Amino acid sequence: MPIATPPTIIAHRGGAFLWPENSLAAFRAALALPVEEVECDVHPSADGVPMVIHDATLERTTDLSGPVARRSAADLAAARLRGAPAEAVPTLSALAALLRPSGRRLRVEIKTDAEGRPYPGLLEAVLAVLAAQGMLERSVLICFHGPTAAEAWARGGLAGAVWLVSGRALDTLGVRATVAAARALGVPELDTDIAAMTPGLRAAAHDAGLAAGVWAANHRAEIERALALGVDALATDDPPLALALRAGAFSRPATPG
Repeated sequence: MPIATPPTIIAHRGGAFLWPENSLAAFRAALALPVEEVECDVHPSADGVPMVIHDATLERTTDLSGPVARRSAADLAAARLRGAPAEAVPTLSALAALLRPSGRRLRVEIKTDAEGRPYPGLLEAVLAVLAAQGMLERSVLICFHGPTAAEAWARGGLAGAVWLVSGRALDTLGVRATVAAARALGVPELDTDIAAMTPGLRAAAHDAGLAAGVWAANHRAEIERALALGVDALATDDPPLALALRAGAFSRPATPG
């Protein structure tokens, strides 16, 4: 059966298969493609500045070590990114400024600390940055911590908010309880990894009035499966491949939204 609506293509961490993840270089390259959204991850610096980095610690992607939240924004501005030694850990403000003239949407994952606890004040700081950069209405906030996603959406002004649910959590809760929990949170979208998305989950989410999306759709088979499932949002580390496969599935070129 033909897919009714093409999914939004999201450059996950800017396109982590192709460019250094969460670097301004990656986001610039992603903006040269007709993706609708780019996605980043945010932890706070020690002085409360939202910084674009995936891990709670610095070792994997920078030449520094220890928790992100124990370094000042100035320290992080002096860090070198692995694979992009001319670049430092970006601020969310710098990324929002980069995106503003493009017309694209920004998907921001509000991270938790290494123990899975929300950072005090991070949501407020992120919303303040997006508002200051004129990007609030073009931003989607996403989080594994459901109450944070719900609070973000309840505050108003955003383009969207997403509760991220791992495959393990889905196995524990079951589809019906997961969708009911998303409804109770009041968020408009429920996302899981591509390995955990099923026709039943997608249908249950749609029946409940929720959008359904996936992440980790990074290879041809995964992207094709996401397209066949009819998901609404597809986050990928290989946005050129996803765009090409989407264009083929719909027999028309992809265009930016």
